[in-house]
Amino acid sequence: MTSSAPPGLARFNAVDDRDAAALLREVCSSRAWGAAVAAGRPYATVGELLAAADAAVAGLTAADLAEALAGHPPIGRPAPGDAASAREQSGVRDTERAELLELNLAYQERHGHVFLICATGRTGGELLAALRERIQHDADTERDIVRTELGKINRIRLTRLTEALTETLEAPRAPAEGER
Repeated sequence: MTSSAPPGLARFNAVDDRDAAALLREVCSSRAWGAAVAAGRPYATVGELLAAADAAVAGLTAADLAEALAGHPPIGRPAPGDAASAREQSGVRDTERAELLELNLAYQERHGHVFLICATGRTGGELLAALRERIQHDADTERDIVRTELGKINRIRLTRLTEALTETLEAPRAPAEGER
């Protein structure tokens, strides 16, 4: 473990390989991406972790990218119990969901995978506009955009992961039986 790493990152660096893989699967469904990021531990800074995550996204094969995309629910319909997707898609109003789902189906038919966009901080109207534009792209252009968007999502989720690991370290511990 790197002693100068922030607490949450130090905790991530210290977990065993199985736990690291599980934590990273919550960030990105690609096993290859998770293995590449886990293999780079220990990281001294969150910036180093994010750079490794970016490099891992760039190195994904078409099959690895498909595996990563399969872990993302359609925009406008976060998977039940998927707090990360629900938070990321919080800018979508109920009145926009039907059109998003309809366009998502058309996008999937054209491109063969779910429409992926970093939805954090975007309104439903912005997501609809992006979907309308991107549905027209050729496969190569869209694959490049998808890879970029996946990288943005992974960065946000990794940052939240290290913050959450810090919070669990700082949370007050309940006294064990016999302690006061």
